[in-house]
Amino acid sequence: VPERLTLGNTDYAFEMAISNIRYGEGVTKEIGMDLQNLGARRVCLMTDKNLSKLPPVNTVLNSLAKHGINFQIYDNVRVEPTDQSFQDAIQFAKKGEFDAYVAVGGGSVIDTCKAANLYAASPSSEFLDYVNAPIGKGKPVTVPLKPLIAVPTTSGTGSETTGVAIFDFKELKVKTGIASRAIKPTLGIIDPLHTLSMPERIVANSGFDVLCHALESYTALPYNQRSPCPSNPIQRPAYQGSNPISDVWALHALRIVAKYLKRAIRNPEDREARANMHLASAFAGIGFGNAGVHLCHGMSYPISGLVKTYKPKDYNVDHSLVPHGLSVVLTSPAVFAFTAQIHPERHLEAAEILGADIRTARIKDAGLILADTLRKFLFDLNVDDGLAAIGYSKADIPALVKGTLPQERVTKLSPRPQTEEDLSALFEASMKLY
Repeated sequence: VPERLTLGNTDYAFEMAISNIRYGEGVTKEIGMDLQNLGARRVCLMTDKNLSKLPPVNTVLNSLAKHGINFQIYDNVRVEPTDQSFQDAIQFAKKGEFDAYVAVGGGSVIDTCKAANLYAASPSSEFLDYVNAPIGKGKPVTVPLKPLIAVPTTSGTGSETTGVAIFDFKELKVKTGIASRAIKPTLGIIDPLHTLSMPERIVANSGFDVLCHALESYTALPYNQRSPCPSNPIQRPAYQGSNPISDVWALHALRIVAKYLKRAIRNPEDREARANMHLASAFAGIGFGNAGVHLCHGMSYPISGLVKTYKPKDYNVDHSLVPHGLSVVLTSPAVFAFTAQIHPERHLEAAEILGADIRTARIKDAGLILADTLRKFLFDLNVDDGLAAIGYSKADIPALVKGTLPQERVTKLSPRPQTEEDLSALFEASMKLY
């Protein structure tokens, strides 16, 4: 750490941490060999009830059987996990004494498996020890974890590349998570064949998550303006602010979204579009997994956590739920209109990638141009017309703001600081989009 503290005690460095990634059609068949190569004797395979009957899990089971891998299956993962569903999985992992983990599913499954691996490796820790402050203690992870192989079946969270696990903390009705480089998977197996069984709305909502990961990480507070500067590198957060390496991945992911997301949603047979979105999810994961996200995500957590009766099309669930990608994208026009005062050129560049004609644009209109571009994009894809369409009203705004305030890990990465009044105005502006 520099001898003289940097100006205002801001950070002076950033760190790049990602999982190993393997990509290719049919590559899931190799997983049994990977576990053999790791010398795994007792493997925990995590998935959810819907996926346990679908081709991705069958492919993994066949590979494990073919290579004589001893495993136990846990298919009780909850879509949009809670602290309780995390703890159920953690108990299973502690009892099993596993020496390797395989997660087959979307972000919910991969995140649950990360948490199970962490707490099984640190059995004396309390649950809140590793949960992000201010809700938990946010302790650094110093215990060695077992290998975890992640096989994503959606094209959204990028969880196969990141050290982040998100859950719903029921008691506070708020989403939070665990963020540490130590919990990132050892290997992400990105097999585009798995995207072919995804229904239309799941493709759409997971694609919106990729879109916002790319936009938020590219427009986040720069890493050298984030404070405090850590006194020890183990305390440098996973989400560090925008940086030159994350920028490359975020912009590339955004270009793929612009080119392929509509095609992937509209035509389930378009293998090129679905394969590219699967890759874009990992690219955006590499970007935001190190830069972080900001207000769309910070505000999305209470939107998901306070859901009343909304049940999305194409999701086979027994509880009300706002899919994560939908909860994130509904505030995006308002958020980027607000943040564009800072780095307007980045907002304008993003709008151009998404199809806006900026030849005669004025730099001071960057936020409005990006907001309009996003609205048109969402309208073309039949997205619900704002928060009102998923069951919220102005009366809910104080509770939504209250649920956003503890999300400092991400809200502080917004390039533009925000007050409670600002957050209220952003939620109000997101009630109706079109």
